[in-house]
Amino acid sequence: MNLLDPQGPVAAGNSTILVDSVFIMLVIVVPTIITILGFAFWFRASNPRARYQPGFVYSGRVEMVVWSIPALTVILLGGVAWIGSHQLDPAAPVPGTGSPVRIQAVSLDWKWLFIYPDQRIATVNTLTVPAGAELNFQLTSSSVMNTFFIPQLGSMIYTMNGMVTKLNLRADNEGKLQGLSAHFSGDGFPDMMFDVNVVSPLAFPEWVANTARTDAVLNADSYKKLMQQGIEKGRPVYRLDDPRLFDLIATQHIPPGPGPELASEAGRSHNGGHDAR
Repeated sequence: MNLLDPQGPVAAGNSTILVDSVFIMLVIVVPTIITILGFAFWFRASNPRARYQPGFVYSGRVEMVVWSIPALTVILLGGVAWIGSHQLDPAAPVPGTGSPVRIQAVSLDWKWLFIYPDQRIATVNTLTVPAGAELNFQLTSSSVMNTFFIPQLGSMIYTMNGMVTKLNLRADNEGKLQGLSAHFSGDGFPDMMFDVNVVSPLAFPEWVANTARTDAVLNADSYKKLMQQGIEKGRPVYRLDDPRLFDLIATQHIPPGPGPELASEAGRSHNGGHDAR
């Protein structure tokens, strides 16, 4: 999950902003450290050439240096962040090759559900996408707020119950990446990670066809069982019975979950036995 090893254009933009920001800050940090060491060396007690000036109160040149350089640094950092945040707007289109792939992601306690409405399939804790295609994500949460993040593809974004956020990405190279939740949501949060399999455009339809042969069916009833609090160790796949399932979840026609509960006795006694949310 190396932030400096981007596998898509959005992650490459994020990496550029990060590197540029570090170098801009080094422009003021490095000279400041050198100046501190220089002052300490020059004004040491054993240096007879260092002038003692108890009446020194004000210097326009010193004021100019100590205010102008930090101000320029802040302006540069602000400019990089302002321009970059608009260029990398999560909802902005990311052109790709072939047909875009629509993916609906739901954060559960504590697992990820990925629905492919056009392919009529769904997966848990694994995401398979074709290389080079535009990926159109719609994201929501089954209970508490969470965060969807694939570091090597870019753009961390929140998932919220009763709301839908949009995210467009693209994976340029075939391979296996890692995604995760970046927002604490209870005891199972550390295990709330998912695999991202980037396959060739020719292999993606084959994967869809193989997944669609599963006997497991995802509908409102099976979703209610899936959304129960727990860590999913496997990578189950489903045939999607109702392509409107995500809309039912996002609009709360399917009632949201209660959220993570405290697992320790100490935590329950401290909070009077209520859910920790």
